[in-house]
Amino acid sequence: MVLFGFAPTMNRRLLLTAVLTGLALTAPARADFRLCNNTNTRVSVALAYTDGKSWLSEGWWNLRPTACETLLRGPLAAQFYYVYAMDERGGEWKGKAFMCTRDREFRIDGREDCFARGFDRTGFFEIDTGRDAKSWTVQLTDPNAPAQ
Repeated sequence: MVLFGFAPTMNRRLLLTAVLTGLALTAPARADFRLCNNTNTRVSVALAYTDGKSWLSEGWWNLRPTACETLLRGPLAAQFYYVYAMDERGGEWKGKAFMCTRDREFRIDGREDCFARGFDRTGFFEIDTGRDAKSWTVQLTDPNAPAQ
């Protein structure tokens, strides 16, 4: 198992962290890109990735506390994926890779000229799954939650 840490921005009095965990599967199993909400509040998630030719961003998946969701089904096609998440209290997991989003459900081709095309421009954080990963799980955590 590969374990990475990521500290998102502080938004008001809530400091959140994300732990990215790559799962190495030894037995035959589904190969997917999954995200788990290990916080005590609902989280909305957007995902972005490239097929090597064009960019695609899509969202929103709404995950209740302690729930996991498969965002992409099948073996991973890229090494890098990008995630943006926000919770009901105003906490965010974000980064410096800017993609196009909007307030309601979306699937947007391209990451350029977001405002000119009528979209928002949102900072996603990067996930490096490695060159040979076939599946990956992102764990969003809240450091203020009691240890389990």
